[in-house]
Formats: sequence, C-alpha cells, structure tokens
Amino acid sequence: MLLALWLSATPVLLTAQQGQAPDPRLRAALLEAVELGESFENRFVAQVWLLDKSQRLAQRVPDPEERLQLLRKVHQEASLAGLQPELVLAVIEVESNFNRFAISPAGARGLMQIMPFWLDEIGRPDDNLFHIRTNLRFGCTILRHYLDMENGNLTRALARYNGSLGQTWYPDRVFRAWNRNWYEQ
Repeated sequence: MLLALWLSATPVLLTAQQGQAPDPRLRAALLEAVELGESFENRFVAQVWLLDKSQRLAQRVPDPEERLQLLRKVHQEASLAGLQPELVLAVIEVESNFNRFAISPAGARGLMQIMPFWLDEIGRPDDNLFHIRTNLRFGCTILRHYLDMENGNLTRALARYNGSLGQTWYPDRVFRAWNRNWYEQ
C-alpha cells in the first residue's frame, strides 16, 4: 500500500518539484476554500447520520468523542465542496485508513494525503496538514476541482486525485470502500 501511495503521488510531486506550476484554477479554489467557514439540514438528520457513521467508524477510531468530531468535520467540509460525505469517508479510508498523522513515502500528509507544496503554492506555509479541518478542506477542494474538470466523471476525478489518470485501480479501491463501509441507507 505504501508503494501504491508513493507511486500515486509521484506525478504531482514531480510537477511541483520541476517548477511547473499546478493548475491555477485549483490554486484559486484552494485559496477560496481556506477562507470559508453546519451542514446538516436539521438536528434529526444530523443525529441519524452521525450515529450510523459513528458505528461504522468505531473500529478505526475507538474514541467516541474524537469519532463524532471527525464525522462532523467530514460532513461539513464535504458538503461545503458539494461532495457526498460518504465518498470523502471512502477516500480517507483508502488514503490513510483514518490516521490523521499518516505520511506517504512521497510526503503527502494527513487523512486525505495532501502534498505539502500546496501550502506554499497558495501562500499559507504555516497551515498544518495534520490539522483535521485544514486537511479536509484541502482534500475536498482538490477532489471537487478534479470532479468539475472531468465533467462529473468520478472515476477520472478520483484517478486525478491519486495521480493515476488513465488507470482505474485507485477509483476501484475507493468505490469498494464506499460500497462496503460508507453506503447510504
């Protein structure tokens, strides 16, 4: 898995290290996203969703308070970006298995495995990619950008997110995690 993470991040890392600027539209989207500030339509919907997802996440995040806090932030950031929170949970499962301190061999960090060059790219070098909300904000914004870029084609957007455009092994892993663990009831 670590080799797959390294290989998936290599194209993005090489682009940044070779001095080629990342997509300016994505840079603008990230800048806007870090400036934005609850996402459930009502308290009942929140309680049902949080209880369901909390039970599913219990083995990976044993502390109930930490688990609910994470789920609230995932829901908020996914909703803010116009993504299904369950999709974001599946991406997190595949990327870091909910380890907020995960670091890939390529240097990607946190829950959604964000490359640190983005901090400098948008002029926020002091932001912490291990901070849950920051990591989710970046990851959801990037995924939304790729989904828009691919005209709603989620397979291609996920492959772009992973740096494996043209291949389906990464999107397939996310779809399996989504269907197995995070499906909507």
